[in-house]
Amino acid sequence: MAKMTDRMKELFGKVPAVVLSTASGDGSPNAVPVGAKKIIDDETILLSDQFFNKTLANMKSNAKVSVTFWEGHEGYQLKGSVVIETSGKRFEETAKWIEDMGNAVGFPLKSKGAVILKIDEIYGVSPGPGAGKQLV
Repeated sequence: MAKMTDRMKELFGKVPAVVLSTASGDGSPNAVPVGAKKIIDDETILLSDQFFNKTLANMKSNAKVSVTFWEGHEGYQLKGSVVIETSGKRFEETAKWIEDMGNAVGFPLKSKGAVILKIDEIYGVSPGPGAGKQLV
């Protein structure tokens, strides 16, 4: 497992959305913005599924994903495998969080699942000579 640094975690929390990239079993790519995101620990993040369609199908057939986030000239890509939780304590907490978030903005939201990413690798996506270099 790869661990995010404090700076990576700070930036992840600061950006309004991340890009979740998946691929189908036959390799067809898909990328979607995700705003409902949390850090569980240095090696694990949670993304809530409100609207995943192709993304969900892809993750069910191919659990390998990447999550990319950036601000200005600083950015990171997390790669790893996901599990999708649709019941249990973590899912119930996620469902409540999403419902509260939707109520706060006047747009009803319902979580269909908690997507748990265990980070295997971390890459830099900042422009320059280190772009694409594996950091962890």
